[in-house]
Amino acid sequence: MVKRVNRAKVTTPTLGTGTVTLGPAVDGFQSFAAAGVVDGDTLRYVIEDSDAWEIGTGHYSAAGPSLTRAPSESSLGGSAIAVTGSATVFITATAADFAKTYDGGAASAVFLPTQQIDGGTA
Repeated sequence: MVKRVNRAKVTTPTLGTGTVTLGPAVDGFQSFAAAGVVDGDTLRYVIEDSDAWEIGTGHYSAAGPSLTRAPSESSLGGSAIAVTGSATVFITATAADFAKTYDGGAASAVFLPTQQIDGGTA
């Protein structure tokens, strides 16, 4: 199962397309560990490096700390982007995390509960 945490966003000094070493938290955010991520957790991540971006599922290692990369989408057609040492990495939910099937097939829609508000009361 994918772990979700709040406000975890860090820099990375990593170069290339391999496992990323996680650096310090971006101002106003917290490190993955401070947000509650522990060794072995599976996470949905985003890497942003200038105009390049990558979304995927990764595995966190407290050693380093580091994050493996398995991109599912990217600005390179789904391939891992080559980070330049000035990228940011953060944990997020993706559309796939919200998709639910009702017919046993592939998810084609997201169904969210709705609430009607009349006269200013719920």
